[in-house]
Amino acid sequence: MSLVVVGINHRTAPVEVRERVVFEPARIPDALQQLRFLPEVQESVIVSTCNRTELYCVTHRAGAHELGDWLQRYHGLGMPLHHSLYHHDENEAVAHAFAVASGLDSMVLGEPQILGQLKDAYRVAQETGTTGPVLNRLFQSAFSVAKRVRTETKIGANAVSVASAAVAMAKTVFASFDNRTALMVGAGETVALAAKHLYGDGLRRMIIANRSIDRARELAAEFHGFAIGLDEIPNHLKEADIVVASTAAPHSIITRQMTEQALRARKRRPMFMVDIAVPRDIDADVAELEDVYLFTVDDLQSVVNENLEGRRQAAREAHELIDAEVERFAVSLRTRDAAPLIRRLREDAERTKRHTLEQAMQLVAHGKSPQEALGFLANTLTNRLLHAPSQRLRDAAETGDGEIVDTIAQIYKLDQSHD
Repeated sequence: MSLVVVGINHRTAPVEVRERVVFEPARIPDALQQLRFLPEVQESVIVSTCNRTELYCVTHRAGAHELGDWLQRYHGLGMPLHHSLYHHDENEAVAHAFAVASGLDSMVLGEPQILGQLKDAYRVAQETGTTGPVLNRLFQSAFSVAKRVRTETKIGANAVSVASAAVAMAKTVFASFDNRTALMVGAGETVALAAKHLYGDGLRRMIIANRSIDRARELAAEFHGFAIGLDEIPNHLKEADIVVASTAAPHSIITRQMTEQALRARKRRPMFMVDIAVPRDIDADVAELEDVYLFTVDDLQSVVNENLEGRRQAAREAHELIDAEVERFAVSLRTRDAAPLIRRLREDAERTKRHTLEQAMQLVAHGKSPQEALGFLANTLTNRLLHAPSQRLRDAAETGDGEIVDTIAQIYKLDQSHD
């Protein structure tokens, strides 16, 4: 049997192609069942996210081409997929699974979300009954490796998005976000991500200001905040310990005069402000005000670039760890494959031992001395256990099969240099 991974991701195809092969979560059990109907597929797991769709399969003969054809048929695609697919076999497939679980194959290097997505995919396949000994071991090992990468390297230690960098910088001003208020100006993707990071770090009071009040309410509902229009910012700025601004406005939304009034009302309590917008949402001279910490998108980008280099170094360390774990996994599979043969070998030896012992005990029962019975037991058991390898060794010597001779010599640790 072969372990095969076939997939498509953000590196091999644009979003307009990727979105056509995404599996809706509710349909994955059915897709797994259909995939198992392929006569060559023994085990399967389907991983499907916005950035990747992957088939993890254990097969007898089916390879990347057959699995790619199935993926294309399942989604009813008229266009060929093979030019966008990648595939990995055996140890390469194991290394790929470990790298994906560890966040090393993600669009954002080291992001942790993919691990949860892999766990969900594996759980669904288990519940559907399409996993087996190989994929069970693969995914359990992948989760273990991902944990080691997280704890033994700094792959997730630094912020590598503008939003996460903004929150990381806010932590340098405030020891805790408890009892802090954030004013989020705008309701686009970056502001939403920053709000998610702040909420995840314990901030519980959030004001969302946006030109579209409906969109502001929608985002505020996610984080138990409340929504205001942009024209209401002067009335609420004094409440904000943290301000994150990112709109498409052509002019400044937060002025120096507005900020000065807020600072007077705050009685010198500091304000942390991040202006991610281009053009800027916050007047540049606000940075001159005492008790204001103002950062721009350029400030954040330098932090992101520095942190990315740190993650790249951590990724190199993680790949070294993964290489060792791939070899360990390969050894475990080889051991698993040998286990039935080892069991049969020991069972045969046990039967031979019992039979020979019964014969020796019968000799004692018929009047033979214990010494004679022990001699019979030792000689007969030795001859019977060595009969098969000795005969095979003689046959190999007669036919000139040096490989068999060398193998038997290795098994029994024989030094062939001695006469």
